[in-house]
Amino acid sequence: MRKRPLGKTGIEVSEIAFGGVEIGLPYGIGVVNASDMLSEDQAVELLRTTLDSGINFFDTARMYGTSEVLMGKAFLDRRQEVVLCTKCRPLRDASGKLPPDKQLEAFILASLHESLAALQTDHVEVFMLHQADSEILANQAIADVFSKLKKEGIICATGISTYSVEDTRQALTAGAWDVIQFPYNLLDQRQGEVFEEAARLGVGLVVRSVLMKGLLSSRGKNLHPALSEVERHIEGCQALLTDNFPDLPSLATKFALSQPEVAAVLVGIDRMQYLHEALHTSDGRYMNREQLAEARQLAYPEPEFLNLPHWDRMGWLT
Repeated sequence: MRKRPLGKTGIEVSEIAFGGVEIGLPYGIGVVNASDMLSEDQAVELLRTTLDSGINFFDTARMYGTSEVLMGKAFLDRRQEVVLCTKCRPLRDASGKLPPDKQLEAFILASLHESLAALQTDHVEVFMLHQADSEILANQAIADVFSKLKKEGIICATGISTYSVEDTRQALTAGAWDVIQFPYNLLDQRQGEVFEEAARLGVGLVVRSVLMKGLLSSRGKNLHPALSEVERHIEGCQALLTDNFPDLPSLATKFALSQPEVAAVLVGIDRMQYLHEALHTSDGRYMNREQLAEARQLAYPEPEFLNLPHWDRMGWLT
C-alpha cells in the first residue's frame, strides 16, 4: 500500500483510508439494521486485517455509533501503527443554533474526550469538525479551540468536513485547518475546483463518497424512480471500463486516486471482500491525462441534485 503526505502535517497516510461509519451503524444501500452488519468480533478482526494489509489511515466520528469503540479494541496494542481521524459531535443544538462561545469550547472538549476514551488513546492524529457550514467556519472561537488542542498535543492536526465548494474555499481562506474532507466522485466533481489552491497552501485533502454510498458499484441498479436519470448516467460510465478499470468501483476509486492533490480516498469497508477489492484497486496504475479528461466528462450535468443526505431522508436509498 502506497503512502502519501497529508498536506504539510508531516503525517504519511495510506492512499486508501478505512471509512468507519459502516462498521458502527446501519449505513448504505440495503443496510437496514444491526442484522445486516458485522458482529463486534468480526469488525475487530476486519480492522486488524486492514492494518496488516498496509492501510494505516482510519476515519471515524462520535456520530458513527460503535465505530470508535471497535477501533479502540482493535488497535489497543498497535496504536503507534495507526493514523486516527475522528470528528466532533455536530455543534448545533436541536433548534439549529450554535451555543455561546464558552459553551462551544466545553462541548468540543467533551466530545474529544469521549472519543479518546472510546478509542482508548490519549491523542488523535486528526480531529475534525463534523458537518461544517459557513457560520461555523466564520466563528473564530471554534478555530481557536482546535488550535489550542493542537498546541497541547492532544491532536496532531486540525480538520474539517465540508459539503459545498463554497465552504471548502472558506476553510482554505481561514488558514486554520490542516486537513479538509469532502465528497468527490465521478458524478460529483465540483470540489476539483479547489485542488490547486489546497496544494499551494499545503492543506491535506481526503475524499469521501467516492462510491456514492455504493451507487457506483453493482448496487447502483434498480434504484428508486426518483433516481432514474442518475441510474442511466451511471450506466453510461461503463464506457470507460478497461482491463485496468474492470468495474465501476475500481474506475471510481482510481479516478479519485489519479488526482495528485488527494492524500487519501475513504472507502467504506465492512466486508473482507471490500477490503480485498480496495487493495487490488490501489495498485499505482491510475489514469493518464487522456483517461482523466474522459472521466471528467462523466460528471453529472445537474450536480446540485446529487444530495445523498437528502436522498436518504426521502427513503430513496433503501
